[in-house]
Formats: sequence, structure tokens, C-alpha cells
Amino acid sequence: MLKRFIGTRSFYRSVMLLLIPIVVQQFITNFVSLLDNIMVGQLGTESISAASIANSVQLVFMLAVFGGLSGFSIFGAQFYGKGDTDGVRNTFRVKILFCILCTAAGILIYRFFGHSFIHAFLLGESNGGDMALALREGTSYLMIMLWGLLPFAFVQAYAGTLREAGETVVPMAAGICAILTNLFLNWVLIFGKLGAPALGVRGAAIATVISRYVELLVVLVYAYTHLDRYPFIRGALPGLKVPLALVRRMAPVAAPLLVNEILWSLAMTFINQLYSSRGLNAVAALNINGTAWNLFCVIMFAMGTAISIMVGQRLGAGRIDEARDVDRKLLFLTVSLHVLIGAGMILASPYIPRLYNVIPEVRTLTSRLLVVAGLSLPIHSFAHATYFTIRSGGRTVITFLFDAVYTWTVTVLLAFCLCRFTNLEIVKIYFCVQFIDVIKVVLGLLMLRSDFWARNVVSDV
Repeated sequence: MLKRFIGTRSFYRSVMLLLIPIVVQQFITNFVSLLDNIMVGQLGTESISAASIANSVQLVFMLAVFGGLSGFSIFGAQFYGKGDTDGVRNTFRVKILFCILCTAAGILIYRFFGHSFIHAFLLGESNGGDMALALREGTSYLMIMLWGLLPFAFVQAYAGTLREAGETVVPMAAGICAILTNLFLNWVLIFGKLGAPALGVRGAAIATVISRYVELLVVLVYAYTHLDRYPFIRGALPGLKVPLALVRRMAPVAAPLLVNEILWSLAMTFINQLYSSRGLNAVAALNINGTAWNLFCVIMFAMGTAISIMVGQRLGAGRIDEARDVDRKLLFLTVSLHVLIGAGMILASPYIPRLYNVIPEVRTLTSRLLVVAGLSLPIHSFAHATYFTIRSGGRTVITFLFDAVYTWTVTVLLAFCLCRFTNLEIVKIYFCVQFIDVIKVVLGLLMLRSDFWARNVVSDV
């Protein structure tokens, strides 16, 4: 029975070849994000809260890009598995067009409503902090970050297409270049080193924007100097013409994912806004906890990508039984790893808050939140892997129900009731919200057992 969940050495070798570059890139990204967070944290509770709130607001755009491109990536992975170069090229063109439209919408919305979005997070208790300062710094941070929206979107389109073709090392290298740039410029611009002015939170935003252009430049240079390896890039941009029949086929699959990511990101933003009603200390503690969570979740995020590629390519090639078998083994591997990673997060919980220049109350609060996060990590890893499994077969309406609809009708509703109608402290509320996903795990198990998700969506394209 156990053999059904454990693969051969060659299986794990293929997983590691795909997974390691993604994990390395995401680990370095999140580790530097932690260092970035620590640097901003040296400026005080108001500064770290301002950056946290601005990033929460910006999350909606980032996940909208991710959601739209994810729907198109289903076709990209399956076209590549099928050996259809024109199909991959047309999918890439659709991605570029989507990125342009999404960026234009994001800039307009944040430019005119960004201040109001930031203000919505600062309606709780000040806990002795300066709310006006947090509002000013958060708005300034968000306005600077608008310059980085387009390179962020284009990197996702190019790097995602390269990954679908099995190239994971180059996106990793580009990410590392961006990370090192970001880290160095943070040190220079936040604190005013090497003769530069000390710009504080604004310096952190400028450093991030510049690093995004560096990352895009590395990916573009590689892609266009290796056209023999990636022929689908050649001639893709001029005119950006896409067969209408393909767009009609993609739209029903991609639209639910786009709506899903927008609604899910809005749900997360709304939950964070609800949490902020417990005061500025809670905002700061949740920001530190969220940064650490991202660091400990790099394997979980990478496993989602691995499932999309490994399972999607087999589905596109018509090897349905093999796709099911690979997915089952990847799911088992994901949960097993995150039992250990969650334990590591709990062990690290007393030490991570000490890296920040925040008051003792925030440090204590953060430690307790980290313990809850570590305990819930295996649950979220299974739900995350299930989402990508269902998505790999193009069942995007089901993923929409499983993710966004569940989050709004269960998770958001629970957070709203606990924050608005009880006096529970933030740690107890966070515990309830994190562990409500046990219901999601049960639903996921039932769907995976039915095997309805395993289908080829490009067989007749």
C-alpha cells in the first residue's frame, strides 16, 4: 500500500532537478525579504507597519497577474508536453497581452485609491504609535512601487514560459541577481550609505523597483540569446497576433483562475485589515510572522510549480494514469516534508522576533503567532498541492470554488465574526483562521479520490 505513495530513485531525482532551482530562488528571495524586513524594522514599528500594509495592498495586483498567467500556463505546459511549438508561442503571446492590460489597470487603481486603501488598515488602536506617520510612509512606499509593476508582470510571463519548457535554472539565476541588487540597494538607500541620502521606507521601495528591472533584464538577455533552445520565443512579440480559436479555448479555463486569485488576494487583504483592528502591535507582529511564513513555505510553493509542470506535461502527452501516479507521490512528499518544516518553524519562533527593533510586546506576540503557523503548515501544504493538482487538468471552475469561494464563505466569515463580535486576542483569532482549513483538506481528499481532474485540455487544439 505504501509503495503507491513512494517513488523510485529516478522519480525523486527528476523531482529534485525541477524543484531545487525553484526552491533555491524562492528561499533566497524570501530570506532577503526577511533581511529587507529586518532593515525596515530598524526604523521602528510605524515603518514596518507601513511597508507591511503597502505590500498587503499590492498583493492583489501580484496575485491577479499570477492567477491569469496560471490559467494560460496550463496550456503552455501541455502544449510543450505535446511538442507543439506554435501552441507554446501563442500561449506566450496571450501572457504578454494580459500583463500589459493588468499593469495598466493596477497603476490606475493604485494611483487614485492607494491612499484610501492604506488608511483602511489604520483604523485600530495606535498602541502608542504614530498613525499619521504610518499612513504617510505606506502611501509613499506604494506610489514608488507602481514603477515596478510592469517588470514584475513581464518576468512572470517569461520565466513561467521557460519553466514550462523545463528551464528552471535561469529564472533562479535572474531571481538571485535581483535579490542581491535589492539587498545592496536596501543597505545603501534605507540607511544612507556610500554618500546616498537616508530615505528610510522610500529607499526600500526604490531598491525593490530597481531589482525588478534587473531580474527582467537577465531573463530577456538569456531568452533572446538562446532562441535555438526556445524557438517559441522567436517572432512571438511582433504584432502579438493570437488565433481567436485558441483564445476562445483558453478563456473558460483561465478566467476562473484570474477571478480566483483576485478574490483570494482581496480576501487575504480583508483578513489582514480585520486583524489590524487589534492595533498597530498586531500589524507589526503579523508582518514579521508573514515574512517568516513565506521563508518556511518555499518548498510548499515550489511543490505547487512542480505539480503543475510534471503532472501537466503528462496530461498533455495523454499519459493520464502516469499523471495520477506522479501526483499521488508528490502530494505525499509535500505533506511529509512540511511536518518537519512546521516543527522547525516552532523551534525558531523564540529567536526570529529578536532580529527586529520592536517593542517587547510585539516580539512576544510574534513568537506565539509563529508557533500557530508552524502547527498549521502541514494542513496548508496539502491544500496548496491539491489546488495545483486540480488546476493542472484545467478544472479551473472547481479550483475557483475550492479556493476563492471557500476562503470568502468560510475563512473570511470566521475572521470577520471573531474580530467584530468577540474580544479574543489576535493569537486566538489567528489560530482559528489557520486551522479552519481542516475542512478544506477533507474536501480536497474527496476530490482527489474521484480522479475527475486528470484530463488533457490540448488534445484537439
